[in-house]
Amino acid sequence: MKHITSSAREPQAWIAGIIRDFCAGPANTLQDATNERAWDEPLIGFAAGDDRLWQEYKEYVGPAHWTPAEIFAATFPDVRCQPADLSVICWVLPQTAATRRDNRQETTYPAERWARSRIFGEAFNTRLRIHVAETLSAAGHEAVAPHLSPLWARQDSDRFVISSTWSERHAAYAAGLGTFGLCDGLITPAGKAIRVGTVVARVAVDPTLRPYTHHRAYCLFYADGSCGECIGRCPVGALTQAGHDKLKCQAHLDQTRAYVQKQYGFEGYGCGLCQTGVPCESHIPIAGEA
Repeated sequence: MKHITSSAREPQAWIAGIIRDFCAGPANTLQDATNERAWDEPLIGFAAGDDRLWQEYKEYVGPAHWTPAEIFAATFPDVRCQPADLSVICWVLPQTAATRRDNRQETTYPAERWARSRIFGEAFNTRLRIHVAETLSAAGHEAVAPHLSPLWARQDSDRFVISSTWSERHAAYAAGLGTFGLCDGLITPAGKAIRVGTVVARVAVDPTLRPYTHHRAYCLFYADGSCGECIGRCPVGALTQAGHDKLKCQAHLDQTRAYVQKQYGFEGYGCGLCQTGVPCESHIPIAGEA
């Protein structure tokens, strides 16, 4: 397949086309009997490599959290560039209406479509990360998907219990794609039932405007105290008005593996109950929806 280089058209449109074309292809599947699509049309945003937020993340999350320049330099030690030469490409993959509908009806374990999206849909997301990075690199723009780097790691955190060297949700926040809710999920124009992907590349792209000034702006609980419906959706009490207990959440996710294997016949896991059956499931909620 012949790729159009960034010199032939605006870089935003070129990169967005790479992502959208791949999402429209046959790899975007739940790998069920009918090869049903895993994800709806992606949302796409861009953040500057020298955005002040990257340093703020290091100060807030911890010194091990990468800036785009750090993961790029670790991946391409012989390429000289400045943070301003880099862009962070972000996309949001929304769950389909059928997947959201099925999971909305569950109270303890994930619906089959949701479990498939967590395993096979995320496998597609991995292929998308690789495809975007390889396509940009082939066009002369060195690129890396930080989440797939062998250097990426989870780590214990005094402030957040669990953190990582690169957060795709925080990158998406920087790229204007959404803000965080009570359960720590990213609330986007397509709602909170999503997955996120990112690539860091040496390419000049105008950053997407951030239409918010606070990292909790779209969450009704924090906006006016009118919501909190995700609390009741959690089957193990991992959500309270104080926030998200990551250890309880992870323990429940681990327990879903046996259920998914027995009920659906494949190795997987998932939950996502707090992402469905709530006002922010498929859009940015407005006052009065809770």
